[in-house]
Amino acid sequence: MEIVFHSHHATISDRMQLRARRGVDKIAQRLNRAIDAIIRFEQDGPIRRVEIVLHAPQHRNLIAEGTSKFFGPALADALGRLEEQVRKYKRPARERARRLARV
Repeated sequence: MEIVFHSHHATISDRMQLRARRGVDKIAQRLNRAIDAIIRFEQDGPIRRVEIVLHAPQHRNLIAEGTSKFFGPALADALGRLEEQVRKYKRPARERARRLARV
């Protein structure tokens, strides 16, 4: 899987890129045939923002965003949101149908 890093007005260390790569790889393993991911690091004054876009065929793009005062917590927040989207998406159809029937 190809991972593209973008940084806007921010300097990203190799360790932070490695953390992001490992986290996205771990989440992408749950999806079948994930193609690529785009990870954007943005800094605007005191606010740091991390956005992750994951592409997989026959799936909609999964987009997660995290903001914080530092890049570490922002990355963790974005990875958590992405993992939640994958978890919801990978539930069996029967379980999704039961949940909709209860509402």
